[in-house]
Amino acid sequence: MTPQIAKILSVNVGGVRKFDYHGRPAQSAIWKSPVGGRVAARGINLAGDIQADRESHGGFDKAVYAYSVEDQRWWEREIGRPLSYGEFGENLTTEGIELNDALVGERWQIGSAVLEVSEPRIPCWRLGVRMNDETFPRRFTKALRPGTYLRIVVEGEVGEGDEIRVTEKPDHQLTIRDVFRIYTRDRDEVPRLLAIPQLSESWRRWAEHVSRPQPNDSAR
Repeated sequence: MTPQIAKILSVNVGGVRKFDYHGRPAQSAIWKSPVGGRVAARGINLAGDIQADRESHGGFDKAVYAYSVEDQRWWEREIGRPLSYGEFGENLTTEGIELNDALVGERWQIGSAVLEVSEPRIPCWRLGVRMNDETFPRRFTKALRPGTYLRIVVEGEVGEGDEIRVTEKPDHQLTIRDVFRIYTRDRDEVPRLLAIPQLSESWRRWAEHVSRPQPNDSAR
């Protein structure tokens, strides 16, 4: 059997939407819709895409978010309804590549752009709003299917149907799922994160903080 070629099924972008959340005004750009043609990947996002909260969902290390159709289909079985491309707030809906097993720092050629695997998506309340289920962030965490954020290391254009070619793999075994699992469950493994040079500065600061002995540790 011919191996399946990893590819982009859909490129999705969106603007900021305002809404009420428990009686208070809120905003999010988690609503993404597929766009046709070639889309520029430059700076800290795709052309036409906006991150409403760049501290949590944007910036260089979280310029592009990818989620796989395989994980999407798994969720369709779990929640009992069809899901559209972009419904997880992803910019790239992929097929044929296990995003959660990608290594931190792994590089992909997509179209004329080169993107680098950076960190998992940590779900927040906005995902619950998007899925119309306040419990969904907890369900998402339990499933260990976070998808991955990507850095734009070579600017270019991407589009539906583009092949995803893994061009470089780092010399370690820390996957996106590992980072997510360590953050949400296995804090005793946090020192593993500090050995990875491609880890983002925000994650490195968090890992250093968690690994630092607390003042009352010696009294235990």
